[in-house]
Amino acid sequence: MVGSVWAALGLSLACISALGLISPAWFQSHTFSFGVLTYCSWPQGDSWNQSCGTFRSLDDIPDFAWKVSAAILLGGWLLLAFNAVLLLAWALAPKRLCPRRGSGPMPGVQAAAATVTIVGLLVFPISLASPFAKGACGASSVYHGGQCQLGWGYVIAILSAVLASFLPMIGWPHMTKVHGRIILFSGDTEKIILMPEMSI
Repeated sequence: MVGSVWAALGLSLACISALGLISPAWFQSHTFSFGVLTYCSWPQGDSWNQSCGTFRSLDDIPDFAWKVSAAILLGGWLLLAFNAVLLLAWALAPKRLCPRRGSGPMPGVQAAAATVTIVGLLVFPISLASPFAKGACGASSVYHGGQCQLGWGYVIAILSAVLASFLPMIGWPHMTKVHGRIILFSGDTEKIILMPEMSI
């Protein structure tokens, strides 16, 4: 049961992160919006008549900081997707093959994905100083959007990074020290495991 919940959370997190990554609404003005991999424009006052495009490769992305951010964010998403596949395999595998303890087979993969994604989110606003962003946002500069406002795509990417960083902490087994023994409380098995203290 717990494995299924972790697998569902991992898959949901990977999907939310992908939605943020492909969203064209990271920064938006009255007639233009752009994200890491996509951009859209529309006539003044008619946002339903949008024309959108995609940066098909790193060569198409207009700024070096933007390219670095895209590569980092894509790497973070790949780590989240890999973690989701591991969680799904862990949840579907027989119990005797994979003992179920903690928050899955590799909570460090999800923590690494969160760290990589946060770095990518911090690098992306540097690209607001690019000629492409200045053409869309007016007097934009590093970490200043000019006439562009923060869009829902960037907010979703931030939320997915925050969730990815907190989920591994929730599932780690709790440790308590009692009379020279470490007691591991595992919520998955609902058993107390006594281990002798070892000096290192």
